[in-house]
Amino acid sequence: MLFHDYFSEWVDLYKEGAVRPVTLNKYKMTLKRLTEIAPKLKLADLDKRTYQNLINEYAKTHEKQTVQDWHTQLKSAVLDAIDEGLLKVDPTRKVVIKGKDPTPKKQKFLSVSELQNLINALDFSSKWDILIFLIAKTGLRFSEALGLTPNDFDFENNIIHINKAWNYKCADGGFVETKNKSSKRTILIDENASKKLQELVVKATNPDIPIFVEGRIFNSIVNLRLETLCNKARIPVISIHGLRHTHASILLHSEISIASIARRLGHANTTTTQETYLHIIKELEAKDNKKIADALCNF
Repeated sequence: MLFHDYFSEWVDLYKEGAVRPVTLNKYKMTLKRLTEIAPKLKLADLDKRTYQNLINEYAKTHEKQTVQDWHTQLKSAVLDAIDEGLLKVDPTRKVVIKGKDPTPKKQKFLSVSELQNLINALDFSSKWDILIFLIAKTGLRFSEALGLTPNDFDFENNIIHINKAWNYKCADGGFVETKNKSSKRTILIDENASKKLQELVVKATNPDIPIFVEGRIFNSIVNLRLETLCNKARIPVISIHGLRHTHASILLHSEISIASIARRLGHANTTTTQETYLHIIKELEAKDNKKIADALCNF
């Protein structure tokens, strides 16, 4: 059996229907590249040398973290092949992960003053600008924001119900489940945000249709608009997902508890929040240590 045929069957058997569509697509992309790089590699011929050559070939055109992710998916299938008795030893053991130097990344989040400058630059007659405002004020994922309908807003109590997302990566779109069960949540918004959003929502003619979706939606279009706004406000350019990080970092610096932030962001557990924002948490811990030292001096 060819290695890519085994991997294809493995994906169908263990991943189809068990993982989210976006994750399944990643496995299928792994299969596509595997087939391109090693079209004739047999599973029985897979050893440490051939597997390292496979990784090295993929690493020629990809960054190290991407290579690591590719290897992780392949390794999962290889370990099952060992369990099935199709391979005697683990060819992935002690593999060396290589890759191109990472490209410069956009800044992940803005400071409070930078965010305020961004909001001041928004044009609230533009639906994209209102979407950017919404994500900055709520920390919603892009797909969650797109999935919002007029029925999801309770302006009397200044809350938004997140119970679905929009499949913007698919040409046909459509509602999909949230990333996890914890992502179904109700979040509070401030009165100013509530008033701004209400101006848009009241114009909607159908309470069950997403308010931000008109035809095919690409996050690149919104990111391009956000880049224009960042340049206008003379602040670092961030991505639409960076607004989610900005929201979380501002809450952390405001000394909101990790548990509350995790619930607001729709994280499955606080560990995800802690790992994502570890650098900010360490910074805050340093400040806390000074407070503790000062407090101990008082008795």
